[in-house]
Amino acid sequence: MQNRQNEIIIPENPVSHFLFTSTKSAAIWLIIRLYVGYSWITAGWKKIQSDSWTGDAAGGAIQGFVKGSLAKAAEGKDVTGWYAWFLENVVLPNAKVFGFFVAYGEVLVGLGLILGCLTGIAAFFGGLMNVSFLFAGTVSTNPLLFIFATWLVLAWKVAGWYGLDRWALSYLGTPWTRKSRDGVLPMNK
Repeated sequence: MQNRQNEIIIPENPVSHFLFTSTKSAAIWLIIRLYVGYSWITAGWKKIQSDSWTGDAAGGAIQGFVKGSLAKAAEGKDVTGWYAWFLENVVLPNAKVFGFFVAYGEVLVGLGLILGCLTGIAAFFGGLMNVSFLFAGTVSTNPLLFIFATWLVLAWKVAGWYGLDRWALSYLGTPWTRKSRDGVLPMNK
């Protein structure tokens, strides 16, 4: 362990290095990425094709889902009070908008993971949706998908190696490594 100017630097253990830094682990992440991506894209595609999500009756599916969650909250089961408040006062009045967000969000997360494009960001938003569904009292595959999403977020540097991230991350860079027009890193200003 080293201490340099208010920094504590602890060498990474070999397992973490292999999983989260080495491209040798990319095949593992490809399998997880494809499984999670397929789960999201198929769920989202079904919603996009459904009238109660994005068609003439858009918002109907969300309203039914939210009302079920609110009933669980009223019984004191599975849904906490603050999340029930959010569902009742934010989601329910805007059910149509949330229907489109969920349906198209699921497809976009699935595409991002399958293509390996901005994998960490796609996995983060997939995990956010999983947590939202869990808070609303729906278990299903959400715990498993949330765990995989969390792992993909941690492995963002190599999870998209067999995908578009291999080139996209090199081209786009990261906010902490991009140089400004005057050649100075943003953190050094």
